[in-house]
Amino acid sequence: MTLTWHKKLVFYLLLIVSAFVLFAPAILAFLMSFMTSADTLTGKVIPSVWTFDNYIQAFQRFPLLNYSFNSLLVSLAIMVGQLILSSLAAYAFVFLTFKGRDTLFFLFVATMMIPFEASIIPNFQTIRELGLVNTYPGLTLPFFAMAFGTFLLRQTFKQIPVELKEASEILGMGDFKFYLTVVLPMARTSLVTLGIYGFLTSWNMYLWPLLATTNDTVRTVQIGLKQLQSQETLNQWGVVMAGAVIVILPTLILLFLGQKKLQQGLAEGALK
Repeated sequence: MTLTWHKKLVFYLLLIVSAFVLFAPAILAFLMSFMTSADTLTGKVIPSVWTFDNYIQAFQRFPLLNYSFNSLLVSLAIMVGQLILSSLAAYAFVFLTFKGRDTLFFLFVATMMIPFEASIIPNFQTIRELGLVNTYPGLTLPFFAMAFGTFLLRQTFKQIPVELKEASEILGMGDFKFYLTVVLPMARTSLVTLGIYGFLTSWNMYLWPLLATTNDTVRTVQIGLKQLQSQETLNQWGVVMAGAVIVILPTLILLFLGQKKLQQGLAEGALK
């Protein structure tokens, strides 16, 4: 049933209002990042004088570039690790036949119900015993095995016709070659979706980098942003907002670049 023009008008107006309400905090943060200290104290919404001093101070007072590099390196490593391990595990659960395969998969997926906070102490004790505190492996290794990623890719791999696997066996193609040349290209959209999800989740991590690091050499940008907020007085919120804008820029760029693939992946996941 098609909507009349006035119903469409009301529908789009509601969408615009909802989008503005959801995006209002980001808009206010962006505007505050260009305000002077006097403007932030008086509670103005639009800066009376637009200035880049807050951005300059944010870079001068804290090593934001170093923090951002650490976050980028950690996020990319976690993203690649999740893609590799999740795709290999999903391939095993779909194309390899072994006793107890389905039971093992259900047990594996059941770990999604365990909150991360319940496993954070054992993970920390493990990396401490291995001497991985204040190292990039200590920040990344606990997140490589991802039940959600395995579940997502398994559902995608199940859509691949089994006849392709049988044909590859007739041609003498091994599992690894079939995985690289047939399975991965056909699951490109789901892989991009999982990669974006893994990168954004890793970029926004706060609790684990706070526990796994004790100095600024490998700390991530979220820790640096918290330090910026806790060490500044109330009349310098412009500097804090400038740091926040710098932090969210990579995630916004990634979302804009991968928006189409992400929408396709979510639509395919809903259909499955």
